[in-house]
Amino acid sequence: MKNRKFKQVKEFTEAVLQIDRVTRVVKGGRRLRFRATVCIGNKKGKVGVGIGKSTEVTGAIQKAVSEAKKNMVDALMDGTTVPHDIQVKYKSAKIRILPASKGTGLIAGGAIRKVLELAGYKDVLTKSLGSNNKINTSKCTIEAISLFQVTPRMEKANKTIGTKKETAKKPVAKKAPAKPAAKKAAAKPAAKKTAAKKPVAKKAPAKKAAEKKES
Repeated sequence: MKNRKFKQVKEFTEAVLQIDRVTRVVKGGRRLRFRATVCIGNKKGKVGVGIGKSTEVTGAIQKAVSEAKKNMVDALMDGTTVPHDIQVKYKSAKIRILPASKGTGLIAGGAIRKVLELAGYKDVLTKSLGSNNKINTSKCTIEAISLFQVTPRMEKANKTIGTKKETAKKPVAKKAPAKPAAKKAAAKPAAKKTAAKKPVAKKAPAKKAAEKKES
């Protein structure tokens, strides 16, 4: 049999937000390294951002992915959008996120769009009010996602869904068809047992007075 190679399905989707060349000045000169900012998510409510540095780009990306896995957050979703509007500030970045009706799409740009897309949101309105730095805006978006709370409308919707499930009729097991009642044997009229009458011995007719003895 031929050896079949099975493709490993990745748990998280990766997106490289930015790669920078950074230098560090030391006594002997400058040391060049690469800094990678990566966002990962499963598009089902989990997302994280990480930063990694290395002398090679691939090494920096691997370090960033491992750090992002350690800093994962759960994204609360109301269908395909966010539960409520929120405004968050992280260092020089300031963003506002608003819920949108179904079919609107992701109205966002740059790092904010990537983070929301990997979190699983499909209909969101956003506005960047501060710095456009990708590191700060991505971390600001992660902080905003972690601050979402359950709204009263979502609680009511969950209760109604729960009650519907409880009241849903369970499939009734079909009963086996009842067997036809056994026909009772027609009771024959019990023959009355008449005691066999013994033939009554007829008494001999009383003999008339003994004939006078012959004289």
